[in-house]
Amino acid sequence: MTEEELLKQPEDAYMNEQQQAFFHDLLTSQREALRARIDAEFGELRHYETSSDPADVGSTEEVRQSHLRLLEREKKLLDKIDHSLQLLARGEYGWCAETGEPIGLARLLSRPTATLSFEAKERQEIAEKHRRER
Repeated sequence: MTEEELLKQPEDAYMNEQQQAFFHDLLTSQREALRARIDAEFGELRHYETSSDPADVGSTEEVRQSHLRLLEREKKLLDKIDHSLQLLARGEYGWCAETGEPIGLARLLSRPTATLSFEAKERQEIAEKHRRER
């Protein structure tokens, strides 16, 4: 099934077997690509050479820290993908964790790991903004 075919399905077909299979394949392929990127990043980290020049050491350490931050973000995304696959296996994928309403196919296509509907996410972000402003 293509994205176009997915979006053309009627509303009452939401999260039917075909749609679940589509998102399973999408999440699985994203997971595999992410694992490959993480493995490549770890490979790069292993090949940093130490230098006796303090400027080179500082530059190398800065680049290394940047790689570690990237790996941390990618690990968090990997955890979200795994969580989404677990939700899919339980038949809970595609439903807002806050309201129980459908998240929506368009939102899931743009962010397959979404657990909140657009409206619920917007409310969450507004609440977070208010907490930060205090």
